[in-house]
Amino acid sequence: MIKLFNTLTRKKEGFAPLHKDSIGLYTCGPTVYHYAHIGNLRAYLFEDTLRRTLLFNGFTVKHVMNITDVGHLTSDADEGEDKMLKGAKREKKTPWEIAEYYTDAFKRDMKKLHILEPTIWCRATDHITEQIAMIQELEKKGFTYVAGGNVYFDTSKLKDYGKMAKLDLSKEGKARVEKDSNKKHPHDFVLWFTKSKFDEQAMKWKSPWGKEGYPGWHIECSAMASKYLGNQFDIHCGGIDHIPIHHTNEIAQSEAAFGKKPWVKYWLHNEFLVIGDQEKMAKSGDNFLRLKTIEDKGFDPLDYRYFCLTAHYRKPLMFSWEAMESAKNSRKKLVEKVLEIKAVHGQDNKKLQQRYLDSFMTAVNDDLNTPQALAVMWDVLKDDELGNHDKYLLMLEFDRVFGLELGNVQEEKVPATVKKLAEERLLARKKKDWKKSDILRDEISTLGWIVEDNEKGYGLRKR
Repeated sequence: MIKLFNTLTRKKEGFAPLHKDSIGLYTCGPTVYHYAHIGNLRAYLFEDTLRRTLLFNGFTVKHVMNITDVGHLTSDADEGEDKMLKGAKREKKTPWEIAEYYTDAFKRDMKKLHILEPTIWCRATDHITEQIAMIQELEKKGFTYVAGGNVYFDTSKLKDYGKMAKLDLSKEGKARVEKDSNKKHPHDFVLWFTKSKFDEQAMKWKSPWGKEGYPGWHIECSAMASKYLGNQFDIHCGGIDHIPIHHTNEIAQSEAAFGKKPWVKYWLHNEFLVIGDQEKMAKSGDNFLRLKTIEDKGFDPLDYRYFCLTAHYRKPLMFSWEAMESAKNSRKKLVEKVLEIKAVHGQDNKKLQQRYLDSFMTAVNDDLNTPQALAVMWDVLKDDELGNHDKYLLMLEFDRVFGLELGNVQEEKVPATVKKLAEERLLARKKKDWKKSDILRDEISTLGWIVEDNEKGYGLRKR
């Protein structure tokens, strides 16, 4: 049985889907005003591991991911400036151009990391009608009020508001009201803006509430999730920063509108990628690292995927270049081992294979314990009782969850230029011309290869 830590109950629970074999999964996607940083990408890798684990267990998964391409405020609490407008000003483009460019960039990063594409991509700007309809449903049921030109959700009308975040509703009240005097209650939030909290707003639509306006952030996920997954579904994922406000407000408005409790059965949240003094990575900070930053340092995107697998998704993951180097070396060793065993054929030891498959499944089904699953994988490669053919078949099975493309690994072809330099270096070493040998070694390294001396003369491997 799969066990997942449900943020809603703060405990690990046996997973029981609403429908026997089919699972509805919604994951909060990017706000496309800038590149995704590697902290953002950790969340998508965790969600991909979850989806792969569900598939590994034989489920069908309908995965919906949103693209937030509509302007909303930089704070979950409806404060700050508009993110899309911020990106447009930075690059002297329209918000629509910014959204298209960074959506494409995000999808390229996903492809490089071998993250499975969602079953359905849904852009917020393509679902304004659905968002307005949901707000009207909330209005009809008495959960809204209009103040200062904006439509607010009245949290006082929902007795269990804040249940997932375990909010103390008596705190933060004064500060929240001072920031928005239109609110009747501190935790109320905007469903639709007709009066912006800043001067400019390029993305606007006609609505039933007077002049043109635009939706608040939280409503888009509820409206799109319900359109594609129904008014009640299995799993909703996101980062831990979504718990106190964004996901709390999603639950409030969805359960008020649909009358389904719980709206979502299982809520899963990943911890942050941290850098330096336990500092969260942020797009606005000095520690902003993109996937391209990692590639420019000589790492394969799959090195980062392997790095993320080494930590449990609910634990903070400390990033450092040393840790990335370790992940790179481990993945390289893994690939070399797979290349060594893949061409060998032999009689299967089904019994021993099953023992390891059971151990692997126990690990990944225990709230996605990927560090333990990796340990099982390395145990397989070290087990002398298993033949190489058995090991290879197990690697392919494990990789259905790991997503490291082990079934497609190939020997690196050494360029003729590198081979020529290596032969010249071997000759220099035979002549004991150590200075020339060192110069040639450095030239080979510059071309991205490492030369290693051995009994046969030398070996070459990708740096």
